[in-house]
Amino acid sequence: MYYQYIVAIMKTARPLHLEIQTHRSNPVGLIRSSYRDPDTQAVKHTQHGRITGVSLDQLKLIQAAFQGEVVPKDDPGAFKCTNSKEYGASYAVLEMARQLDLDTLLYSRNEPWVRDCLAMIVGRVVYAGSKLALSNQWKNSALWELCGVKGDVDVEDHCYQPMDRLLERQKAIQRALAKKHLRNGQVVLYDITSSYFEGDYEQSDIVLFGYNRDGKRGHEQVVLGLLCDERGCPVGIELFAGKTQDAQTVIDKIQELRQEYGLSEVTFVGDRGMITQANAQKLENVQGLHTISALTHGQMFDLLERKVIQLELFDEKKIAEVTDPQKPRQRYCLCRNPDTQARETATRQRLLALTRQGLDKLVKRKKKSAPDKLGSQVGRLLQKYKMGKFIQWEVKAGRLEYQLKEEHITQEQLFDGCYIISSTVTASQMKSTEVVETYKSLAFVEQAFRTLKTVALEIRPVYHKKDDRIRSHVFLCMLAYYVYWHMKQRLHPLFEKDGKGKNREWTMENVIEHLRGIRQQQVSVAGTEFEQISQPTEQQQQILDLLGIKL
Repeated sequence: MYYQYIVAIMKTARPLHLEIQTHRSNPVGLIRSSYRDPDTQAVKHTQHGRITGVSLDQLKLIQAAFQGEVVPKDDPGAFKCTNSKEYGASYAVLEMARQLDLDTLLYSRNEPWVRDCLAMIVGRVVYAGSKLALSNQWKNSALWELCGVKGDVDVEDHCYQPMDRLLERQKAIQRALAKKHLRNGQVVLYDITSSYFEGDYEQSDIVLFGYNRDGKRGHEQVVLGLLCDERGCPVGIELFAGKTQDAQTVIDKIQELRQEYGLSEVTFVGDRGMITQANAQKLENVQGLHTISALTHGQMFDLLERKVIQLELFDEKKIAEVTDPQKPRQRYCLCRNPDTQARETATRQRLLALTRQGLDKLVKRKKKSAPDKLGSQVGRLLQKYKMGKFIQWEVKAGRLEYQLKEEHITQEQLFDGCYIISSTVTASQMKSTEVVETYKSLAFVEQAFRTLKTVALEIRPVYHKKDDRIRSHVFLCMLAYYVYWHMKQRLHPLFEKDGKGKNREWTMENVIEHLRGIRQQQVSVAGTEFEQISQPTEQQQQILDLLGIKL
């Protein structure tokens, strides 16, 4: 406290000194500057301030500082730095959360559970890991102290119980986020992913087996649905049972946008296959609703068979637009990607080769097999590689016979790299190029999932066993991503000027690591102790400036 005051005074033109007066009951330090009167040549003094409430030893130390001898020359050991804690990253992320009004969004009153939740949200960005590990960080980090928790942190009192309160507030918080970021007529992005679990969850209603989008077979899972604005800023997340399919979540999510968030007009952008025929029929007469999605291969083949589209319309450079006479409100934007084309062709050839290799082993068996047993083995093999539609097979006299459906393979290959964006947005509202670009903005949601599920925020492994705690944990991770996303936006100039390839330096993880280098430490000088925050380096200060954070 006194150090900053003294530094400010020492910037005056005249040299300063500290005069210590001990004739009173408590010593007083008078900060003075001396000068010689030009007329009388007498030495006069100007007083700039007083220091009271400190001991005589402390005043002598301050006096030594004015004389340029903070550490006595004959005792270098009199200067010590102890109890060093991480400060910069926790402080910066916490200030960022407060600048975004996240503290008041959690709850209007500054109650202890709100501060605990802020600590967990910030801790998810800075440390990730389990709640128990975070509660023990009070020994190594200033995070909990910055959030108003002094001393020991108990995981039950400061993590689990606040998580229960947070879950009660989830709908209200998401309504506030939607009000802040969503407007009538705006594009809303929606996608789902899965997160797998390990261990026993027999009592859970949501951790179930289902289609795993990460290819983690043999693991139970939950399904996450994330809503974002058109820039990818998250506004809401919902947890579904692990067996939930993409299309099952769409109707309720659109109703949520209209009823919970009050959006009478919205353009809903969902991933491939979300707007099924059944969903389209349910949404057909909803006023103010427009949809943008992509067709599955089955839907594309249906259009081809009904001659609504022709393969010649797919072009790498130009987007062709067609309409379906049976659905005049529906617009189809036909596109082709040559990179995707090469990848899809290679993938099919590889999977067909693996399928044939497995079938050939069954064909070459010396012993005959029971038809039901052999058929079951063939079914598992075709299910594994998803190539059943290209194989014609039968079991005769205990022997397997099969052949490739070359015509089907050729026809499928013609569609490689082709995709169709389907939309009910009128041409006057969006051109075909805008429709396609809007659909591609779903990449923002995919990026959010990568950040949530990988080392940045680590939504998994999930250490909670109760369904409500799992829901609260997922919501905490989304709120952490909300802060993370805004930090990344402000740091865009840093990433934009970064190098490429091996010359690349900056990632969000590297930014956090740089900020961790700003330490809070206990300094002892000749027996006088005080807390000191380390001076930011040039790079650390650049990050803080871009974030709009002052230490």
